[in-house]
Amino acid sequence: MEDIKLTNKSTKSGSEETQEELKENNEKMKSVKEYGNTTMAVPNERIQVLSIIGQIEGHNVSPAQTKATKYEHVIPQLISIEQNKNVKGVLIVLNTVGGDVEAGLAISEMINSISKPTVSIVIGGGHSIGVPLATSSDYSFITPSATMIIHPIRMNGFIIGVSQTFDYFKKMQERINDFIVRTSNIKLEKLEEFMMQTDELLNDVGTILIGKQAVDCGLIDEVGGISKALEKLNELIGDEK
Repeated sequence: MEDIKLTNKSTKSGSEETQEELKENNEKMKSVKEYGNTTMAVPNERIQVLSIIGQIEGHNVSPAQTKATKYEHVIPQLISIEQNKNVKGVLIVLNTVGGDVEAGLAISEMINSISKPTVSIVIGGGHSIGVPLATSSDYSFITPSATMIIHPIRMNGFIIGVSQTFDYFKKMQERINDFIVRTSNIKLEKLEEFMMQTDELLNDVGTILIGKQAVDCGLIDEVGGISKALEKLNELIGDEK
């Protein structure tokens, strides 16, 4: 009789363990869906992957059907990465159309201020505020077919037509330009030339750079894919030792 009781107890314990595992897996998948946090599903603390995709969402919530990266999700991730002693490096994967300027610049500054080696790779597009996000790392890559669009800042919604508005736009553009020049090898004159180009974009001002073009002007460090990016990150981690 005692044996039967023990067997039942063991079976119940196994069932509870299975439920706990299912709950844990659900939490992991939720984290992947909400935060793009792949390390929750594949625990590799040595190298953390930060994916920045779709539109950079700032103070305003994007429509439900819009793929977006939320800055309130990314910022805690970056702080956690900085505090985690087991994390040795960060790979930032970019495919973004741009978005909120201040949120994008805030994320860029945080990536740039991390004490651990960082490598970014533009795999589809790094447009608009995606440009400083791409240059914020210690070393940057772009795939041969990926594009980057450089253009002056824009603003949607209600705008007051006074000189102060123009001054505000000018100061914000200067902040972005200063960051890009500070974190890449492009010259300010060249960056401003790309921004004010009038024959590249339909009904807009700016320039499209494809793959190697972004490297040739000094905006991105190297053309390459994921394997090259990880190889470089491992090299930087090794140098840190």
